[in-house]
Order: sequence, then structure tokens, then C-alpha cells
Amino acid sequence: MSVTTEELLGFDEALERYDPVMGLEVHVELGTSTKMFCSCPTEFGAEPNTQVCPTCLGLPGSLPVVNGTAVEGAIRIGLALHCEIAEWCRFARKNYFYPDMPKNFQTSQYDEPISYNGYLDVEVEGQTFRIGIERAHMEEDTGKSTHVGGATGRIHGAEYSLVDYNRAGIPLIEIVTKPIEVPGHLAPAVARAYVTELRELIRALGVSEARMERGQMRCDVNLSLRPKGETKFGTRSETKNVNSLRSVERATRFEIQRHAAVLASGGKIVQETRHFHENDGTTTSGRVKEEAEDYRYFPEPDLVPVAPSREWVEQLRGTLPESPTVRRRRLAEEWGISDFDMQTVVNAGALDAIVATIDAGAPADQARKWWTSELARVANERGVDVAELPIAPAQVARVVALIAAGELTDKLARQVVEGVLAGEGDPDAVVAARGLKVVSDDSALLAAIDEAIAANAAVAEKIRGGNHAAVGVIIGAVMKATRGQADAARVRELVLGRLS
Repeated sequence: MSVTTEELLGFDEALERYDPVMGLEVHVELGTSTKMFCSCPTEFGAEPNTQVCPTCLGLPGSLPVVNGTAVEGAIRIGLALHCEIAEWCRFARKNYFYPDMPKNFQTSQYDEPISYNGYLDVEVEGQTFRIGIERAHMEEDTGKSTHVGGATGRIHGAEYSLVDYNRAGIPLIEIVTKPIEVPGHLAPAVARAYVTELRELIRALGVSEARMERGQMRCDVNLSLRPKGETKFGTRSETKNVNSLRSVERATRFEIQRHAAVLASGGKIVQETRHFHENDGTTTSGRVKEEAEDYRYFPEPDLVPVAPSREWVEQLRGTLPESPTVRRRRLAEEWGISDFDMQTVVNAGALDAIVATIDAGAPADQARKWWTSELARVANERGVDVAELPIAPAQVARVVALIAAGELTDKLARQVVEGVLAGEGDPDAVVAARGLKVVSDDSALLAAIDEAIAANAAVAEKIRGGNHAAVGVIIGAVMKATRGQADAARVRELVLGRLS
């Protein structure tokens, strides 16, 4: 049963009737230099089908070999998630047909994952929620299909499809949560907070850049509803490959409302995969979801089991960095901000960008100000995460330096940031091209001041009479004459000097 946007139940009404249960599956591409089972490079953006070989194409007679660096990354992720690390595990073949999977099976792990039974704590609205981790297992990525000629970019309605196998075989870690049951109104925020926390953890470990816009980290949102007071889980849907923090929250919220509308009208939820649409925040049906037995898992005969020694595991445990929670507390203390202020930084998805801006020379308060106000506003308007904006932390630090040097006002600086975001170059190039540098020559300012005084003689007399509040009129006229490129404080000082 399909539901139109107009037929959706309101979010609050949905939660009055039903309790949501979530399960999140996050796929993380490891940042190894070669693929999971062959020596093909993993460079992003290479020409299609130039980073392939008989092994990752699944050609007859080719044999896979496990990437040791990928196994190390998998163990470190498992340890950071407080998981148990298997003393012995093996790969399995997951059999299903998909055009961008050249072997017609995916080499993955099924009932014998490398790590299992862990947790990750997240904070939302002052509450801490412990998200249970069912397992974090190793597998390989698929290729990438591009559907050409249709209106939606999906296979339905396309004229033809192109397949790039460069990504096929890149090491993946799939992190699967246990069922997540939290207060319903917080479910979308908890989903986003979990993926945010996980991304910070992955980056801190150095095992992946986890850039969601590049597909290096993708989230499948499983959701079901059950009537209030019942304990049995409802039928779930799985919204696939959600690729931004904002979209994780929106997809969760939409599915709660969609499920509720279907159930409230007497319909039944179909267990299926769904596609999320960034443009309007909705989901549409993909295909009926298979059960585990439909994949006909069986042990991979071409790979030996993986048996990490306890000594190696403990050695890797000693390489773990501070957790994101400890890091945030340390930074909050260094920056002299409250837990609430730090939560604002985290909610904006700007923590790493702020740290990098500080490392580039900006004071902490200025770095935080620009990323959580102006840049967060722009990101919200564009419907992207702040980290996806086309401006580098070093460029923000340069804008801050120009303000500190008196060469830009805050107003002019916003125009410079606007130019950088528009692709006009680095801050200095934007300043030069747009002519935005502050007018600091007192002679030029005095000429503009004299003109403003002459044009506002009555106001000037009030100022001479001691009514300094009226000086704003003269300052406004000077700022207009200089196209906002004068330092208002310096203009005020010169005006009062002129009229004293």
C-alpha cells in the first residue's frame, strides 16, 4: 500500500499511536590503498573500469587473497565499539544478482563475523543512549551503476545503464546495531546522533575518511512500528544507502509517518527496501526484501579462515585514540565552552572543521562562530551537511585573519565567504576581485565624512550639541558611500572628532 505525502500522519499523531523500533546498518569503506581481495588500487575518481583485474571482476581461475590492512582496520573498529573480537572467523558467499556485482555473489561474513556484541553511547538532548552493536563484519563493496536518460536517475525509465567496477572489491565494514528503542520523538535525532558519533569514531581511528558525499560511509535505516502497549516488533522497511547525516534523520522521520499512515488506514507494511529522495525527504519502494536464507550463504571455499592472535588484538587495542566523547570534553575545556555549546557544534556537524580551522591559526571562538553560524546557515539553506560546503578550514582561518588585521569587517567577510563558496577562489582572490578590502585611509574616510556632514547638516548640529546618539546617521551615510568597506568604529571616532 503506497502513501502520498498528503496522506502522511503527522509526526506527533503517529507517536501517539505507535512506538518506533530502529535498526541501523552502516557501511564504511576502509581507506586501504588496495582492494579487499586483490592488489587493484582504490583511488577515488579514476576513469571507469581502470582499477579492475580478473579477481575483482570474478573471472574464472582467479583467486582472492585477504588484505591484512583491512583486517587490522576491522579489528580496530570492533575494539573501538567495545566488541568482542573473534578468535576464528571466516568469509561466506552471499548469493544474489545485481548488475554492478560482477561475481553474482558478494564475499562477506554471515554468522561468523570478526567482531560482535558491542555498543556505542550517544547523547541527545542531555540524555545518553547506549546503542547496542550486533556485529561489525568484513565484506567487499559492489560496483556503481549509472542510469542514463530517465528523470529520476534510477533504473526505471532510464534509456540505458553504465556500470563502473572500480569500486567493486573495495574493503567494507558493515556495522549492524541491535534493535534501538528510544522515546519516539527522539528517534530521528538518535539515528542522526549515532551515525554522527560513528563517523567521528571512524575518522579518529584513521581507517577511513568516512566522506558520506563520496559514498565512503552509507547508512541503511531499518524501521518498524508497533501499537502502543505491544511488545512484538512490526514489519520493517529498509531505506538503503542514505548518504548524509541530515538525510538519516529525515528518512527516519518520514518512515515513521509513512508506516503510521499505512497502519492507521488498515493496511499492512511490506518488508522491502526503499530509496530516499534528497529533494523532498520522501522514500519510494525499491524491491521486496529478502530473508537471510534467500541469499544461500555458504563458506567461501577460496579463502582460509581469519584467526587473529590475542597478542595482536591487544597490541591493536593499545593504538586506539581517545573516544569522541573524551575528545569533545577535552576540547570544550580547552575552548572554555559549556556542554550545551559543544552540543551545538556537534549538531551542526562542524567539530572537525572547527578543529582544523584552529589548527590553521584561527582563535577558537572565531572558528566556532563562523562554522556554527554563517556556514551552518548556508549549509541548511543548501540542504547539505556543513562539512560538504566547498570551503576549506584554512580558507575560513584566512578570513578570520583578515578581520583581525583590520582588512575586513564582519559584513565584508561574509561577502568573502560567499565568494569562496561560489568558487571564485581563495579569500584573498575574492577580496581583490570584488574590491572588498576595508577603507583604512583616514584621508579617504574624512572626505566621505565631510560629504555626509554637509548632506546632513541638521544631524551634525545635534551631534555638536552633545547628542552623540545621532552619529549613527552620519556613520550610515559614510558606510553607504564606501560600499560598507569602512570600519564603523573608526568612522565614529573620526566623525566625533570632526564635530567636537
